[in-house]
Amino acid sequence: MHMKEHTSRRMHPLALRIMHWTNAIAMIVMIGSGWKIYNDEVIFGFLHFPQPIVLGVWAQHALQWHFFGMWVLVLNGLAYLAYGVATGRFARLLFPIRPREVIAEAVAALTFRLKHQDLTHYNAVQKLLYVGVITIIVVQVASGLAIWKPVQFSGLVSMLGGFQSARLIHFLGMAAIVLFMVVHVALALLVPKTLLAMFTGGPRLPDAAPLHADGATAPDPSR
Repeated sequence: MHMKEHTSRRMHPLALRIMHWTNAIAMIVMIGSGWKIYNDEVIFGFLHFPQPIVLGVWAQHALQWHFFGMWVLVLNGLAYLAYGVATGRFARLLFPIRPREVIAEAVAALTFRLKHQDLTHYNAVQKLLYVGVITIIVVQVASGLAIWKPVQFSGLVSMLGGFQSARLIHFLGMAAIVLFMVVHVALALLVPKTLLAMFTGGPRLPDAAPLHADGATAPDPSR
């Protein structure tokens, strides 16, 4: 029996949704412009990105788009990380990651049997993907700085194995992010309500744990 009713809030607050979609748009800008920059000095001779899918008429034009996307991604990404850590959202939603659960849920997704009834909890595949892509983006920023300012960041270039190695790491990181986006969209299409939740805010959660008659409060899983 509860002594009083509590207000509720959305699983994905408005600020978080804005940061999420800002990150998504910035990443698309960086990928498209990055493909154009790559075409100007390819790493793999057999690989060239068609003009219709790149951003920028010339390499210099693409660089301007790339730097614009970079600053948006870095500033917004830092805000996103700070929010996730300060509110405990990362600790609550992204950990722990159990290998056995990842394998079982990956098989379920590949066989179109993935279920996600409770939107307030991420499944093991989602946890692995989110932690993985955050890590990759951090590496992308580091390798991007090494490529952009190899003299000023000579120590970073050395850590990455040299300038060409930094370029390769940056390219592979881009490929991993594109793969993440493909899988992310595929999972969202398998469970459409997860995508809808990022527009509407998702299910409502209690602002605080209900106060019981004995005065005790239960832990609030929404924080």
